[in-house]
Amino acid sequence: MNTKKTGRSNAFSKPNHKSKTDKKPIESASLNKDKKKFFGNKEKVRKGDPMPKFNEDEIRLNKYLSNAGVASRREADVLIQSGVVSVNDQIILEMGYKIKPGDVVKYDGETISAETKRYVLLNKPKDFITTMDDPLGRKTVMSLVRKACKERIYPVGRLDRDTTGLLLFTNDGDLAKKLTHPRYRASKVYHVELNKPVTFEDLELLRTGIHLEDGKIKCDKAEYVSNGSSREVGVEIHSGKNRIVRRMFEALGYVVIKLDRVQFSGLTKKDLPRGYFRHLTEQEVSFLKMS
Repeated sequence: MNTKKTGRSNAFSKPNHKSKTDKKPIESASLNKDKKKFFGNKEKVRKGDPMPKFNEDEIRLNKYLSNAGVASRREADVLIQSGVVSVNDQIILEMGYKIKPGDVVKYDGETISAETKRYVLLNKPKDFITTMDDPLGRKTVMSLVRKACKERIYPVGRLDRDTTGLLLFTNDGDLAKKLTHPRYRASKVYHVELNKPVTFEDLELLRTGIHLEDGKIKCDKAEYVSNGSSREVGVEIHSGKNRIVRRMFEALGYVVIKLDRVQFSGLTKKDLPRGYFRHLTEQEVSFLKMS
């Protein structure tokens, strides 16, 4: 596994924390592109691309239907032409018709709602648990993404309290189900630091398979981290079983000192500092849905 800390494809590289000190007046709106691209959970820090706009005055009816999961935009146009979609109890046949906040949209007599789908990627720090709420008052990952959007989003899968790295949040139930279902084999890459050097023989066992209490499991890849010590290993795995990476190494007699998820289903933490989040691009969302 090539994990050299050179080039943009390095999954294990650390985020760049360089800050800007230029205090010259901004003369053009185009200079806004120089701003940092990510959001954090610290209230005094203002960073990031503008969050997608909410509650625009008008939205095309076909887009509304698509956001509601009724059909694709092209299919929604067919539904509209067939006369099964109404707005405020009035059948709409017009292509390009736009609805306003407060309008009641019905499809085949049933009222539908279209919450905008959100996809948020967090670089989780240590000591946060993956849960919506904790009765014991411990810090949760939800506190780190509370400013991401107004919609209620949920973590896709989970990371242990002591595990750091990439965690995806969304309100897209279909995509979340797909990414967590064993059938779709969502790939995850971890940077693992152990309490002692890992032998070549144990790397081979990780690749060929280890018998655990809940069955045999193997890594797709298991290699030493480039420019790292023999105590640092990069593993790629598709399994979503609880604590699977830690349990595999424990079965071989190792203790995991640090565990960092550096890739998730093709997404990387490149330029995403620990404790910060960002919204996925349209291209990234499309890739997740197609993969």
